Amino acid sequence: MKPIELQAMSDEQLSLTRKDTIKHLFQLRFQSATDRLETPSELRKARRDIARINTVGRQRELAKLTGLSDEQLKQKIRDIDEAAKKMAGTGDRRKARRDAARIKNMLRARAEKKKAPVGK
Repeated sequence: MKPIELQAMSDEQLSLTRKDTIKHLFQLRFQSATDRLETPSELRKARRDIARINTVGRQRELAKLTGLSDEQLKQKIRDIDEAAKKMAGTGDRRKARRDAARIKNMLRARAEKKKAPVGK
């Protein structure tokens, strides 16, 4: 699947495509384990398609975040931290904390950019 095709999809279509590709990859792995896989390159193609889909999704997420003000980003961090507390002991908690750290880094970079001296 080409990146241009993925970028043209809506968020919902992208998530459905991701689920279908993951399901297809599982089937390919199963076939590979039973030595019935006709084209081994299909495994690589499926993994790369999933990576492309994840990349497009992350690009969209970052685009949405860059449009938010500093106060909105701080509120988003608080919301993520609240949700992380409720997810104690799950893998989602780690992901939530990573997301919060990324947003904090974005805020930090914005602050440094504002403080940076303008060219002479």
